[in-house]
This record gives sequence, structure tokens and C-alpha cells, in this order.
Amino acid sequence: MPIGRRQAAMLAMAALAAPRLGRAQGSWPERPVRLILPFGAGGAADTLARSVANAFAPHANGQSLVVENRGGAGGTIAGAATAQARPDGYTLMLADLGANGIGKELQPSVPYDPATAFTPVCHLVNLPLAFVVPASLPVDDIAGFVALARRRGDMVYAHPGIGYAGHLAQEFMNRELGLKMTPVPYRSGAEVARSILAAETESTFMTVSTSLPFIREGKAKALAVSSKAPVPQLPNVPPMATVLPGFEALVWHGIVGPAGLPPEITAAANRAFNAVLADPAVREAAVTRQAAEIVGGTPDQFGRFIQAEIARWTPLIRSLGLRAE
Repeated sequence: MPIGRRQAAMLAMAALAAPRLGRAQGSWPERPVRLILPFGAGGAADTLARSVANAFAPHANGQSLVVENRGGAGGTIAGAATAQARPDGYTLMLADLGANGIGKELQPSVPYDPATAFTPVCHLVNLPLAFVVPASLPVDDIAGFVALARRRGDMVYAHPGIGYAGHLAQEFMNRELGLKMTPVPYRSGAEVARSILAAETESTFMTVSTSLPFIREGKAKALAVSSKAPVPQLPNVPPMATVLPGFEALVWHGIVGPAGLPPEITAAANRAFNAVLADPAVREAAVTRQAAEIVGGTPDQFGRFIQAEIARWTPLIRSLGLRAE
């Protein structure tokens, strides 16, 4: 009997311990999570990050997601801070092409290798670009624009910085279509938009959400979109791929952590962010207001996407000798 009682006591203790062990293995997060953002406050990426943060707690043990803006240097300031963080799941980053893809190609002094410094967690969204020209430009489609650019040979285009998606998209288009256009860099997307509205420059690629008000007001014209599929908000604007097969250039965002993030934390974070993407408020902010495509998926899928983006843009950067420094 004494042995039976001891066995019963041991079984009872094991039964009590089992749920505790289960909670320990799936307990991330146990405190607020920091999300480093490689952009300043108020832009499209900031809006996306804060909508994700607002929906995070119900899918993350009630813990908050705290957005920290660390803009500058093409996103590599934020990238360096994330790469150097402890891989415990409490410092994550809103990934983008500059910080997590081509930053070191443009700035060799960047103190991390984007291909190895991060753990992919979840692909959030892709945002298409619109190819926009001033309302006064005497063209109504891409064929007309190409003909005008070839005839004149002295046209200029605007971009918000070397290596940004809009800059690379225009350079790729120019190279493939044999256009000679002079780039004019501006400090922000808002300045790029102003240059188009004032007809100081003659084309740019900018996000659909940024350009849509000007297009609807007749202050600018969209001749194409950069996604392979049409964009619902611009139903009469064809994809650039209809003129330039295979063309695609996207602003994309996802979640990464430092290299070495444990698989169980990566998996828990991936579940949380996929759940956040299903939240109606997040979908409203991303799809309706930003014309974004919700992606989601596994960490491996996001990792393959990032590698494909590096492979897509690195040869162009090298062929043009682009440097951000």
C-alpha cells in the first residue's frame, strides 16, 4: 500500500507538471515584443506596422507589439540593430528589400550580411507600384510613353532614394526598353509626388496607395502597375508585364528576427502573425487602404522569397554600379 500511494502521488505530480511543460514550450511571448521599423513615422510602412501591432495581443498571450521607428541609411540602421539583438523572440523587425535584401550591395560598409543575419518569420504583404506621369504629359499608355522617351532622349524621372523599389523598377524598365532617362533623387516619396504634380519630372514608380488620390483627381496619370496581375483600385491600368514580359517590382514587408532564432519561437511567432493577417481591421488597412496583397505562409516560404528578391535585383545594381554612399 505505501508503494501504491507513492506511485499515485508521483502520477498526480506528473499530471500537474505536464500542462506546465506544455505552457513553457508554447509560452512565447511572455512580455512585450519590440518591432523595429526601418522607416520614420507616418508613412505606409508605419501605418501597416501599427495596424499589425493593434491586432497582435489576442494572438500572442495578451502581450503587446511595440513599434520602434529606426529610419535612415536605406533601412540598414534598423537592420543592424535587429541583427545584433539577442535571438530570443523579443526583438523583431518589419523587413523590406533594403534592410533585408540589397542593403549591403548598395552600402558595402553595412556591418551585417542580409543573406545570413536574419531568421525569416512571416511574409506579411506585397504592395504594387503604379507607373505615374504628370497629367500634362501627352501620352496615355506605356507604348506612347516609350515612343516619346525614345524620340526626345532627354526625359527625367523621380525616385525617393537609390535602391528603393521605385528606383530599381524604373532602371530595369529603362534598360529593358532601351530608354535613356536621367534620374532625379528626392528625399521622400512626398517630394517625388510633388515633382510629378508640378511636372518637374516626367515619370516615377510610386505605391498605388500614394498615387491613387492624384490619379482620381486627374492631377496625374497611371500608365501601368508593377504587379503581374491588375490592381482592383486601378482596374483600367494594365500590368507593365503586358509590355515587358516578366516585369514585377513590389514593395514588400514581412517579419524577421535575428539569426539563430530558435525554431519553436519562430513557429510560435509565425502562427501569431498569420493570425494577425486574418484580422478584419488589418485586412482593411492593408488591402482596402494600401492596395496590398496579403501573403502570410511559412518561414521557409518567406526565406525563399527574400533570396529570390536578392537574386532579382543584385545583377541590376552591379551592372549600373549603384552605391548609396
